[in-house]
Amino acid sequence: MAIDAPSRTLAYAECRAFTKRRATNFYYAFSSLPRGKRNAIYAAYAFAGTVDDAVDEAGSREQRLQRLAEARGILARAYGDAGAAPAEAGEDWLAVALGDAAARFDIPREYFDDLIAGMEQDLDQRRYETYAELLDYCYKAASVIGLICVEIFGYDRSRAGLAREAAIDMGRALQLTNILRDVREDAARDRIYLAQEDLRRHGYGDADVLANRYNDEFRALMADYAGRARALYDSGLRLIPLLDGPRSRMCCNGLQGVYRSILAEIVKRDYDVYSARVSPSKVGRVLLLFRLWIGGATPRRRPR
Repeated sequence: MAIDAPSRTLAYAECRAFTKRRATNFYYAFSSLPRGKRNAIYAAYAFAGTVDDAVDEAGSREQRLQRLAEARGILARAYGDAGAAPAEAGEDWLAVALGDAAARFDIPREYFDDLIAGMEQDLDQRRYETYAELLDYCYKAASVIGLICVEIFGYDRSRAGLAREAAIDMGRALQLTNILRDVREDAARDRIYLAQEDLRRHGYGDADVLANRYNDEFRALMADYAGRARALYDSGLRLIPLLDGPRSRMCCNGLQGVYRSILAEIVKRDYDVYSARVSPSKVGRVLLLFRLWIGGATPRRRPR
């Protein structure tokens, strides 16, 4: 889509404000990037957040489907589809920013399509029978965002397969961390992401989740998932030395490190996510990010 500089500047400012308002963890992690990459990440996050809000905000199923259809319209305009429905006046800032970012960094549209499909899945699927099914959902909800970020960060194209594989695992690790942190909030919406096969194996049922029952069985179940998440974080770390430049490495290391610290806090609380939400303090988050940025700036030995 043809974009003039003033509208592009305004569009990116809207994306930046959206990200800061909605997700401070992401906002501060992205701040290490150079402006062009930072703006593109804000645009991608604003689209992801818009799609997520379409499903999680109050309203009927029909209203939520309508919001997802509007998100598809934004995507169609961003990628310049012929016959895309026009936006209402003054409301197309997200398509403007996303279109510019996608063109600048050659971001495959299929990643955004998969993201919408994952959020649409949340409308009807409230249980996951197997862990494999849950990982597929995590791919759509988070790994595709990691793949989008990798295109913006830039990476060693000779190791493209490894970079994408590691990005997928890092995204899954972040999403599993969200799932563990938000068990109580999701249960209030009658959503249980922990796989049914794992609940049965640990002797902990749907009724226990919905009642927020904290017991030995729950702790064992959560410990199982925390171990899986840590393994995915470790696999995801293979991405960092493949990224272009210290500022991209700093951003990626900061983001995964903040979420890994949330997982560590869940473990420290002996997996009691029912009594209070796990959330690091602003000061603690900033100090942690600074240490993670320093650690990420120095290239590690490249993975084999």
